[in-house]
Amino acid sequence: MSRSLLADAFGHHAWATLRLIDTCLSLGPEQLGKGVPGTYGSILETMRHIVGADASYLFALTGGRSPLIDEDQMDLPELRTAMEANGAAWSSFLAQDLDPDVVVVRHRDDGTESHAPVGIRLAQALHHGTDHRSQICTALTTLAAEPPAIDVWDFAELDGRLAEVPPPS
Repeated sequence: MSRSLLADAFGHHAWATLRLIDTCLSLGPEQLGKGVPGTYGSILETMRHIVGADASYLFALTGGRSPLIDEDQMDLPELRTAMEANGAAWSSFLAQDLDPDVVVVRHRDDGTESHAPVGIRLAQALHHGTDHRSQICTALTTLAAEPPAIDVWDFAELDGRLAEVPPPS
């Protein structure tokens, strides 16, 4: 069986979030409360938002088979555990024969609904994670903390699937 075309994209998505959580584990409560103007919120609030939204996207796409989480009070180790589960859920979901044009309806507690095709929901999940991880990295730099290397090339290199070949001499 061949891998999903999106396996690397979502593998990177989960890996980068986990790596960023690991970096933030060394921060104190005051640092985790640090926000930067123009970003979502504090480092901890943004991390909760990333992981909670990720679970929400999975919940909608799996018809409720992947659980929602109550991220609002979760600490970083709990968020890490939830993101590990999200990574496995993405892998399982993407292993299916998916039709990117099938419309998925998300029913919210307030009675509103969002209707969007699978392909758009997948694109949103990746975009959302990347956008907010970047915001946390910006906040880390304001603390003089080194953000982790989390781009796709770092992921591929660590996985042994990137080879840089120097020019012939």
